[in-house]
Amino acid sequence: MADCEPIAHAFMDLTVPEYAYMFGFLQADGHLQQGIGQKGKLSVELSARDIEILRKFQKLTPYYSSVTERIRATNFAESHRSATWSLFSLEARTRLNDLGLPYGRKSKTISPPRGEFAGRDYLRGLIDADGSVGYTSKGFPFISLTTASTAIGTYLCGYAREVTGAERIIKRNARDSIYNVLYTKEIAQRLAADMYYPHCLSLERKRTVADSLAHWVRPTGMRVAYTKRRWSEHEDRILMDHNNPTSAAEELGRTIQSCSLRLWRLRTGQVATPNDQ
Repeated sequence: MADCEPIAHAFMDLTVPEYAYMFGFLQADGHLQQGIGQKGKLSVELSARDIEILRKFQKLTPYYSSVTERIRATNFAESHRSATWSLFSLEARTRLNDLGLPYGRKSKTISPPRGEFAGRDYLRGLIDADGSVGYTSKGFPFISLTTASTAIGTYLCGYAREVTGAERIIKRNARDSIYNVLYTKEIAQRLAADMYYPHCLSLERKRTVADSLAHWVRPTGMRVAYTKRRWSEHEDRILMDHNNPTSAAEELGRTIQSCSLRLWRLRTGQVATPNDQ
């Protein structure tokens, strides 16, 4: 859906990749403001270079909305051009709020949507808004997400483990109590290829960089620092029998965080339970 034509689905049906992406982006970079009575608005302000993604959001929204531009001074530049998408519909705002987009400050309170949703598209929206894709100073490919939400950081780590086998234990940094979840080298390549698939809705500049990560080749002699390990049906059964991440982690030889996220995914239908496989 490269041109983002209107789609025949209910607004914010998160099983639809475009809406899952859009919701992730809004959770990270949108601002839901409540006014007097039924008044209020949703707004997203970006650098004008990314105006096309706002126009695509406008096309995906079956309610009146506007995209405007302005030039203002910031701490980083005397003249900064930005673009803002604004949506006022109470029905649309209520739908977004019900799905998990809070009014006001939201950085620590957001979490993955309840129910079924397109996981990789949701994460791509978060990363396009609050993450980075590119190369380190040493030339290694990387993909990262900065978030204040434990639930979001945990979900990304669990998804990355499902796709790549890489384990991560998230920890807030001491300076600003934020999680910086980082993947590099082959893990970053696999995640980028999975999330930024052909013709997906995304920021064009990040998709271009994500596509380029595939060309990196590990230098001869550089050791691989992780061992791939996927969940088996047998392990899922053990985890569900325990119904407790701590005790299951001890038996399975996995981290408590890994078991906790896997159990949550099983309970919410993000992955098939052993009886469904």
